[in-house]
Amino acid sequence: MGETITIAGAGLAGSLLSIYLARRGFDVHLIERRDDMRRHKLSAGRSINLALANRGLRALDAVGLGDSVRPLLITMKGRMLHENDQLHLQPYGKNDQEVIYSVSRPGLNRLLLDTAEAHGVRISFNQTLCHVDVDSATITVRDNVSGDQYQRECHPLIATDGSGSLTRRTLAFSPGATSAEEFLEHGYKELTIPADANGDHRIEKHALHIWPRGGFMLIALPNLDGSFTVTLFMPREGETSFASLDSHDAVTDFFTRTFHDALELMPDLATEFFANPTGRMVTVRCKPWYRRDKVLLLGDAAHAIVPFHGQGMNCAFEDCLVFDRLLAGESTHAVDWRSVFALFQAQRLDNANAIADLALENYIVMRESVRDPRFHLKKALSWELEKRFPKAFIPRYSMVMFHHIPYATAQSRGVIQEQLLEELIGDNDTLDHVDYASAKTLIDTRLGNVPESA
Repeated sequence: MGETITIAGAGLAGSLLSIYLARRGFDVHLIERRDDMRRHKLSAGRSINLALANRGLRALDAVGLGDSVRPLLITMKGRMLHENDQLHLQPYGKNDQEVIYSVSRPGLNRLLLDTAEAHGVRISFNQTLCHVDVDSATITVRDNVSGDQYQRECHPLIATDGSGSLTRRTLAFSPGATSAEEFLEHGYKELTIPADANGDHRIEKHALHIWPRGGFMLIALPNLDGSFTVTLFMPREGETSFASLDSHDAVTDFFTRTFHDALELMPDLATEFFANPTGRMVTVRCKPWYRRDKVLLLGDAAHAIVPFHGQGMNCAFEDCLVFDRLLAGESTHAVDWRSVFALFQAQRLDNANAIADLALENYIVMRESVRDPRFHLKKALSWELEKRFPKAFIPRYSMVMFHHIPYATAQSRGVIQEQLLEELIGDNDTLDHVDYASAKTLIDTRLGNVPESA
């Protein structure tokens, strides 16, 4: 075996990274503060399912998990809008191959943990990281069962311990370091649409359902057991907010006025609303992500984002794939960790900041823009331009969700493409007047061909 690598955090990113490293011959020790989720139920209200897209699937396929993961997935072909007692499916992509998938967070995490152990990864649960000495790469850990604390060297330590990472907060005290946790003024509450009496889905299974209401929204993602995980996103304070929903009657009245068709599908709404916590959402931006050859941040620990582009998990999985590629050719007994860490940050930092921005923007799209006819007109023109000029124009959403184009490239090209769409549509409300010869000239001049995927 090669040298020992300690990974702090056995969530999705840490578990997948441990598999990559074990496959390369490293001795991997994965520590996790929670119980083994394979033997204990996940706490209520905590991200029961997530959206998996091409980036995440590629990272899973690279370690041979594609065939095991796909039975856990439900295809979502588009957004199903619920508004004015009408349903309207807005496809995500230009064809049936451009889709995203609903996947159970605990189901996927259990698969990753089982696979990690099968590759020889040592996993220690109920181990809380209490202190990190980044200079000596020494950690202090508390055993949650016995209450005992112990110290151990871990060279290197890779922290995948999420948005509240102790390691990141420790690195923030390094000279020249910057670290910001930007909390959204909106929160979220997870609820449930149960399966029907036959165990089937009570609304369209192959869609991500959205009830857009401008300043807030409700969404629902399908589960394999016929239920939907429903999430209410809204301000934490104010006239229409979680703070104002302070009684069973207030909750029922609010849903009757704003989401009455969803209310009909949620018999335990009021009880569940007060049983589940109100979650907070944070964007993490920091630099550096590493300290010499001792410590590295990866996944949410380095770059947590809000969930509105469905890319948090996908971005973290892509981190693992990029990190693995940087280890190609390195000896498991003599890795130049400082160089690997520096290259990893160089490749991922700008991309992480880009998807953080895009995720914040997409919240406005989901709760408001999807109701705007002009938004749909620009989307239709985007698909037409992609059809005519596939090497030069790919809609920004598609670049993020269906390709492996760097996030930063998708962001910068997306700004230019938005300007082109506005110019080509002008004050019109149809596409009949669009001059595609002129469109080609503008695209060639301002965009050029799309770079190869990473």
